[in-house]
Parts: sequence; C-alpha cells; structure tokens
Amino acid sequence: MPVDISGTWDMVSNHNFDGYMVALGIDFATRKIANLLKTRKVIEQDGDVFTFTTVSSLKNYKSSFKLGEEFEEMTKGLDNRKCLSQVNWVGDHLVCVQKGEKKDRGWTHWLEGDELHLELKCEGEVCKQVYRKSI
Repeated sequence: MPVDISGTWDMVSNHNFDGYMVALGIDFATRKIANLLKTRKVIEQDGDVFTFTTVSSLKNYKSSFKLGEEFEEMTKGLDNRKCLSQVNWVGDHLVCVQKGEKKDRGWTHWLEGDELHLELKCEGEVCKQVYRKSI
C-alpha cells in the first residue's frame, strides 16, 4: 500500500462534472442540482479494505471494498446502475475499473501535496475534482 488517503476531505474544485454526468445519462434537473453541491469524502483505510463515503446536502453514497477483489456495486443515488468494480493500487494511484452498461467507466484517486485528486471517467468524458483535508 503506497500511500494513506484516509481522512475527511472537502471539495475545492470540480471540472467537467456536467459532461461526466451527461455520459452517465443523468437527467438535466438532477445535473443542475448536483453541479451546485460541494461534497465531502470520508475515506477509511484498514490495510487492503476501504470504505468511501461521499456526503452532500442532497444524498450520501457509501462503498466498501477490498483491493484486488471484484465486487458488485449499485450506484444508488448516483446513476442507479449495477456494475462490477475492482480497485487496485497502480503506483501511488488508487484505480477503480467499473464494468457495466457504460463503457470506459471508473475513477482514480491520488495525493499531490495536501490535496486529494479524483478523476472520474465515463465514455470519454473526464471530470477532475480536488479535495483538501478537513480541519
């Protein structure tokens, strides 16, 4: 395990979230509301087991997984799809590949200094988010 990304992180920037949501097939009204949200990520890391909780004023989303093990994920509250997800370290990047009805879907987390970076991708659209550790 190259890095420890556990902690509570607050969003400071969010680029191309709307394009990413369009690729996921999320409706216009939901996208407009979601674009206004500043999310908080709570990441718990215990060896190879992770729990990610995304908190917003609209909805919360929680996912738990073990590195290297494929798991069925229901993205309830996001785009409400089932996909098979697998998360692994690739160098110092935590990379998730998601298989399902949407192509080229997944995410990558990594640290740069005191910032947590998240890149979300789906069908050629890429959203880049940056978080700072909550005080």
